[in-house]
Amino acid sequence: MLAALWVCSAPSLAAEDDALDLEPLVVREPERQPVDVDRIDTENFEVGIFGGVMSVEDFGVNPVYGLRLTYHVNEDFFVEGSYGRTRLDQTSFEELSGGARLLTDSERDMSFYSVSLGYNLLPGEAFVGGRYAFKGGLYLLGGAGSTEFGGDDRCTVNLGVGYRFIPTDWMALQLNVRDHIFDSDLLGQDETRHNLEFSGGVTLFF
Repeated sequence: MLAALWVCSAPSLAAEDDALDLEPLVVREPERQPVDVDRIDTENFEVGIFGGVMSVEDFGVNPVYGLRLTYHVNEDFFVEGSYGRTRLDQTSFEELSGGARLLTDSERDMSFYSVSLGYNLLPGEAFVGGRYAFKGGLYLLGGAGSTEFGGDDRCTVNLGVGYRFIPTDWMALQLNVRDHIFDSDLLGQDETRHNLEFSGGVTLFF
């Protein structure tokens, strides 16, 4: 009896196995959502203007302005050329002497230029609110150049720190603190002068 049931059921089981083998497999492809890819510029040059104040030792705090040109070597390092101008105020000696002048009006126009190497110390993102993130970062730089005022050129070393904020792929905003260091004997004694620049600027990539 059992043998007869096994014989009768065996063909039906074999038929079901054949049906399973012949049934094609259905593979569902995932639905692909359209993605908008931002076009990111790859320009390595950056040019712009800056303005702020400069504390020239013995000559007070005066407005400063100028131009900067930057070449980004890679993501870490960049080379910057800078040119700036300011007009010096009177020294405390001139104000207290009652008329003695150390410099003529034309000699009070101070100009400086430098070539510096910069390093992006803390690149990252700046968040505005909870939805927007912009590229930016803290950087260090140092270099050398020349400062002209009082009828003389002075070899100048500059050291500084800055922050670059990039709201778009073609423009950046910058804040800088720099120390322009040179030797001067204008007041009768040769001393090393530290002249602090506090400035902000706008630059364009090209």
